[in-house]
Amino acid sequence: MGGVEDDEPASKRMKLSSGELRGLSNGSAFTEPIAGSSRDLMARPLPSEGDEDVIGPKGVIKRVEFVRIIAKALYSLGYNKSGAHLEEESGIPLQSSVVNLFMQQILDGNWDESVATLPNIGLLDESVIKSASFLILEQKFFEFLDGEKVMDALKTLRTEIAPLRINNNRVRELSSCLVSPSHCGFVGSPRRDIVRAKSRSKLLEELQKLLPPTIMIPERRLEHLVEQALILQREACTFHNSSDKDMSLYTDHHCGRDQIPSRTLQILKDHTDEVWFLKFSHNGKYLASSSNDRSAIIWEVDANGGVTLKHKLSGHQKSVSCVSWSSDDHQLLTCGVEEAVRRWDVSSGDCLHVYEKVGVGLVSCSWHPNGKWIFSGVNDKSICMWELDGNEIECLKGQRTLKISDLEVTSNGKLIISMCKESAILLLDREERVERFIEEDQTITSFSLSRDNRFLLVNLLNQEIHLWNIEGDIKLVAQYKGHKRTRFVIRSCFGGLEQAFIASGSEDSQVYLWHRGSCELIEALSGHSGAVNCVSWNPTNPHMLASGSDDRTIRIWGLKDLNVKRKDGQSNGIHYCNGGT
Repeated sequence: MGGVEDDEPASKRMKLSSGELRGLSNGSAFTEPIAGSSRDLMARPLPSEGDEDVIGPKGVIKRVEFVRIIAKALYSLGYNKSGAHLEEESGIPLQSSVVNLFMQQILDGNWDESVATLPNIGLLDESVIKSASFLILEQKFFEFLDGEKVMDALKTLRTEIAPLRINNNRVRELSSCLVSPSHCGFVGSPRRDIVRAKSRSKLLEELQKLLPPTIMIPERRLEHLVEQALILQREACTFHNSSDKDMSLYTDHHCGRDQIPSRTLQILKDHTDEVWFLKFSHNGKYLASSSNDRSAIIWEVDANGGVTLKHKLSGHQKSVSCVSWSSDDHQLLTCGVEEAVRRWDVSSGDCLHVYEKVGVGLVSCSWHPNGKWIFSGVNDKSICMWELDGNEIECLKGQRTLKISDLEVTSNGKLIISMCKESAILLLDREERVERFIEEDQTITSFSLSRDNRFLLVNLLNQEIHLWNIEGDIKLVAQYKGHKRTRFVIRSCFGGLEQAFIASGSEDSQVYLWHRGSCELIEALSGHSGAVNCVSWNPTNPHMLASGSDDRTIRIWGLKDLNVKRKDGQSNGIHYCNGGT
């Protein structure tokens, strides 16, 4: 039996030239005309396959594999003549002739012949043969249905597909298509390809995933190998902090220390007392700071990386302990120490609302990502949720937070994160009402959430910073040491390209930087004259870092080389390296 008959002439229906066949996504290729049956074409080793012919200085690359992968890449790129020439000159075919026969049988819809050819292409695993046969016969079944040959489809299901005794759930789905073809999700729907040549090529792609790579080389294999090499070089580069798009294949990749912000570009002196908290906006265009002087400041970052004062926010009766940006960066929350939370308009600097509770003080603040609700920690250890107009929606009672605690909400709004005990952090799933905990042996002083919501950076009393993976099972994955902390709350943050670095303040007046993956301390930045309480890395500029200190100043750190240019021609300290130091 062959495939379903078509109304189109056979020459127009499916017979493709060898060049067209090479251009298919499966990367097949002909090196000679195909004739005869599959019995005449039992799979034989490819020329030179199995010998020890290797290339490269390390002697680990097999010539046959190398040539076949290059040929595969040429065909995938559309260079069919070059691919065919490589096969001819090297004497190494991309695939054996029996594999090419099998592929042509699929494209021609010769289903019975292709099933018969399967055992001859070098498959030894009976389960793989059965699975491949199932896919082929399923295509045969659907094409019968498309041609309104219901009885032929039924016969295929009963006598060919069902006897394979695999994928019983799928067999039941196929049976339902016989009962009601018009409602079958696989027939006559937009998900089904109307052009059979296209659907058959997709079948080949599915078969390719089942077959061993020695028989049919995986699609885009060369690109995958090259990407792996680049990624490994990037991960091995301690100072990598530049655009991946500018990594080159021409040289081995290596970044120098000049990629790390280590030079003071600006000193901001508008606070009149200790600077306690810093946070860049999500779009990197603003920086917010809060201080013991009872004020907060919104700073504007211009296109050249310069920072200027936009608004000084006054109104708190006590020191301002923290700030939080709305997801669209149009509004800012500030929290006074055991006092009130204020909501500000970033554009005008106007105070839009004051949130407070009688008899208690608010100690922390954070936005829900929808921008319609805010959260605040309360000094009675509860966490409250408010609408923007001040209407209290919910109050989570119990041991939910501490008087000195950070408060974070994940970007999907699902988790509320807060210090619930001196040595424990609560991860509260609001929807499921499920509580999980990070438990430390030491007192926790602060924490910071990664941009992807997967990791939490925890500062401890014993001068260590711990990195916890909070996705799924909670586990400690890294520890960072070297900074000083004896009396004050010191904050750390993620930063750099893909948040590959960790930054922290320190009581010895320095800013400490570690490589996140290796935990290697790579810089200790001097300049402040008092304890550095907080740091913030610009999320859109990996070469801009801010630090706030007891010396009442904020330092903006950038690259030492200021003569580099952005791609838009503006200078802001961004350097795109291309394999050099």
